[in-house]
Amino acid sequence: MEIHIGTGDGVPIYQQIVNQVKYLVASGRLVAGEELPPIRVLAERLMINSNTAARAYRELEAEGVVEKRRTAGTFVAGGATRLTRRERLKILDGRIDALLAEAHHLGFPLEEVVGRIRDRDGNLRRGDGEDQT
Repeated sequence: MEIHIGTGDGVPIYQQIVNQVKYLVASGRLVAGEELPPIRVLAERLMINSNTAARAYRELEAEGVVEKRRTAGTFVAGGATRLTRRERLKILDGRIDALLAEAHHLGFPLEEVVGRIRDRDGNLRRGDGEDQT
């Protein structure tokens, strides 16, 4: 399970974990029944406080994305394979907010950001991934 934490976007760390786990489930990279790393292991990997990782897991459990099995660990829940459009939009909006905040801090106007997104999308669709600066 690959999770990356960003500190400059203003999104709380636990929420970044929640969003990324939901994304991994929605994209099929995490499937029903798959075990998530123990809280302590996740905290060590991400170099965060164990309480932060625990909070993320509690949120995911409350939303039905994961389930805890006594003494066995935390697993992707059986019904968690599909996220609603609303949940997917919430994840997307979080990433857009982070991008816009970063662009603002770097001094890029919205029009240039949108243009870069279009360019990168074109590159992605062509499969070349080359940077067009």
